[in-house]
Amino acid sequence: MGTPKWIKPFFVVAGLYDGILGLLFLLVPYQLFKAANVPPPNHVGYVQFPALLLVIFAIMFFNIAKNPLANRSLILYGILLKISYSGVVLFHWFSVNIPPMWVVFAFLDLGFLALFIVARRALGKQS
Repeated sequence: MGTPKWIKPFFVVAGLYDGILGLLFLLVPYQLFKAANVPPPNHVGYVQFPALLLVIFAIMFFNIAKNPLANRSLILYGILLKISYSGVVLFHWFSVNIPPMWVVFAFLDLGFLALFIVARRALGKQS
């Protein structure tokens, strides 16, 4: 039957999304914080490490896109990434407040999460 046609381009988009965000937060974090009217942390390293993690996940998503069926097991890590980020941000948003910039990313990640789950299930039927 083969891999559903939408899965490869979807993981390319996921890789571009996380990779571009990661590079932006790595290279121009202060400009992003200023544009979003968010106070930066007291040290740029608190932003650079998660930015590099996003770049690493982007590389993983590109590898999934190359061969989704062979790399199906990696999708679980993308699912866990999106649950972790969205869960933390939305918990703080509902309980004490958090700058809107982070909430927008959390809702985008919920969309990626849902599609990661659908893709993993679709690929599970192929194996």
